[in-house]
Amino acid sequence: MSLIKSKKRVADHGEVFTPDWLVENMLDLVKGETERIDSRFLEPACGSGNFLVPVLKRKLAAVQQKFGGAEFERQHYAVLALMCTYGIELLTDNIAECRANMLEVFADYLDLADTDESFHAASYVLSQNLVHGDALTMLMHDGQPITFAEWGYIGKGKFQRRDFRFEVLAQMSSFSQEGTLFAHLGKHEVFTPMMSYPSMTVRELAALSSVRNGGVAL
Repeated sequence: MSLIKSKKRVADHGEVFTPDWLVENMLDLVKGETERIDSRFLEPACGSGNFLVPVLKRKLAAVQQKFGGAEFERQHYAVLALMCTYGIELLTDNIAECRANMLEVFADYLDLADTDESFHAASYVLSQNLVHGDALTMLMHDGQPITFAEWGYIGKGKFQRRDFRFEVLAQMSSFSQEGTLFAHLGKHEVFTPMMSYPSMTVRELAALSSVRNGGVAL
């Protein structure tokens, strides 16, 4: 693959893509995490997904290995794998490509048509997890603070969502470092979500995708 789209984009935005072989070598440094379904990955300059796509593929391989013989669990843990990948991207075309590339990998794994509920649920998750914004300013393209959904699978086909501001999430690691004022506290004692939602099914997530797109299928 080409490592640049144009010299102008390199000059204007410093946009240079990481080659595939280097991506795989870097992910191998945290191989155990890439193969854990519920580990969360954030790429602050995700481009068209050259890090996030292989992360998702590794997670889906873990889903297949663990739940390949149980279709209900396979489908729902595949959704969870997608839910645990996050990205921020400054450029409009890149964020659209990243969402499309991630959706394609997910749909191919589950052999989904674009009319399937899981396809639309995945589309909604990606619209929340892959943000058009600036990781340095922590603002979305419209000037609002970047907010991420923290997803969890609570079993029996139901997912839980809590929303946090990116700036709050970025502070979390410092509160757990040894020797800091708040090191003895759990993160739940310091950080509270902006919003918590009732548990949701794949069907309910798919309905949110339809609402977001004015009732028109993607």
